[in-house]
Amino acid sequence: MDNRADIKKQYKVLEFDDFGDERGNLVVAEGGIDIPFEIKRVFYMYGSDSDIVRGQHANRRTEFVLINVSGSSKVKVDNGFETDIIELNKPRMGLYITTMVWKDMYDFSSDSVLLVLASEHYDAEEYIRDYTAFIEEIHGGA
Repeated sequence: MDNRADIKKQYKVLEFDDFGDERGNLVVAEGGIDIPFEIKRVFYMYGSDSDIVRGQHANRRTEFVLINVSGSSKVKVDNGFETDIIELNKPRMGLYITTMVWKDMYDFSSDSVLLVLASEHYDAEEYIRDYTAFIEEIHGGA
């Protein structure tokens, strides 16, 4: 029996409604409605050079939604069996990532502002920051 997880089941590209009019754009993302969890933490990244890689971790309990509210970036998601790359390049687009997915954010445009919504408050203990340890945990090793 093959127990490898399908990476496409561990992330989802979200498209938020735009309620803009002649005054400009208005995008709404409500926790528990547009976002598949109640939001407990919000942070954002900006000023990263295009050759910088952010993230480089997996989380045991926290789910995330990433939104490039300005500019663009790429996100590599890795479940220990397969990877996928998603380009975030529209402020109406979000990337939902479940738990136990390694994520790398990179290729930031000079005007990139990457907003991150998290399902949990920060807890350093639930982060896996070593890729080898992540692979061992995913594959049931000790």
